Amino acid sequence: MPDKSKIGYRPTWAEVNLNNLGHNFKQVKSLLQPQTKVLVTVKADAYGHGLVPVSQRLVESGVDYLGVASIDEGIKLRKARIKIPILVMGLTLKRDLHSLFTFNLTPTICDCESAVALNRKASALKKPMRLHIKVDTGMGRIGVAHEDAFDLIRKIHKLKFIVIEGIFTHFPFADSNRKFTVFQIRLFNKLVSELKKCGIVIPLVHAANSVGLIDYRDSHFTMVRPGLVIYGLRPKPGLRVNLKPVLSLKTRVIFVKQVPVGYGISYGHAYITKRLTNIVTLPIGYGDGYPRNLSNIAPLLISGRRFYVSGRVCMDQIMADVGKLKPRLADEVVLIGKQGKEEITTEELADLAGTIPYEITCGLGSRIPRIYIS
Repeated sequence: MPDKSKIGYRPTWAEVNLNNLGHNFKQVKSLLQPQTKVLVTVKADAYGHGLVPVSQRLVESGVDYLGVASIDEGIKLRKARIKIPILVMGLTLKRDLHSLFTFNLTPTICDCESAVALNRKASALKKPMRLHIKVDTGMGRIGVAHEDAFDLIRKIHKLKFIVIEGIFTHFPFADSNRKFTVFQIRLFNKLVSELKKCGIVIPLVHAANSVGLIDYRDSHFTMVRPGLVIYGLRPKPGLRVNLKPVLSLKTRVIFVKQVPVGYGISYGHAYITKRLTNIVTLPIGYGDGYPRNLSNIAPLLISGRRFYVSGRVCMDQIMADVGKLKPRLADEVVLIGKQGKEEITTEELADLAGTIPYEITCGLGSRIPRIYIS
């Protein structure tokens, strides 16, 4: 167990295996042509794994670009002395454009007004600005509509202090609708080809997310944009890639109590004991981002055996009926990860919670310290 200087006095922590992160990055690279670049999305605190340590390991592994959601995330990386290109994948208000120049961040643009404002700022500073243009081919979120993209890009291309370094789009359901995803790829490819014909060659063309880079080889273009697979998580079952989970979630037994048959456990007595049994209490709850809708259904591992959350998940604690087992105080409990021959995956918890793996790892709060294994 990590010492108190690393996790404090509440024995709940997440272990982030940076060696496994490096392994997963190599797996991604093995699926690509040598000249294809890789942008790894590290937004949302690297999907809950830790923005700076994860990014530093990716830089060591040879990543070409990092993708963040906001200027704030980009600034954190620059202050951590990360020097490789960083794409701000969210949009930036005009009043905040100066920060892009101050911290050498690459913005996403999808309208002419923002591009003109950026050009004006770049002109005043005598410092050309690289940008990426987001094209909406069916996501329905940010991005210029694909039918309007050609004209917009031609206008932006004429701006003296703007360099169009990249163009990208986003797949809304590459994991479940192949026909629509293929349609998006064709739309996007047609746009890129039309731009080339009129002399606008954009070096970084990217569309492929994790599923895209594995299942849609024609979506690789000149750069791919993996997220979930880098962290050893599978956006859908059956993906043919050798991944290693990066994050494990662990805690320790803080209380053991024997209770009789018919004893109610936790709020609302949603769990009633069926026999004389032992109930353990663990110091983690929805205040840590452990989903409340895992009440009565989530597995956990004690002494290499699988038990289940018993009763409702509380803000700070959960309970488990362990039958005749008599754990000792401070025995390790695994909520995500391996213990003995048993394993609980993030994907399993996500299925039980009716959500996606992203939400499980991103939801783990700051009360849970991350311990980095390298």
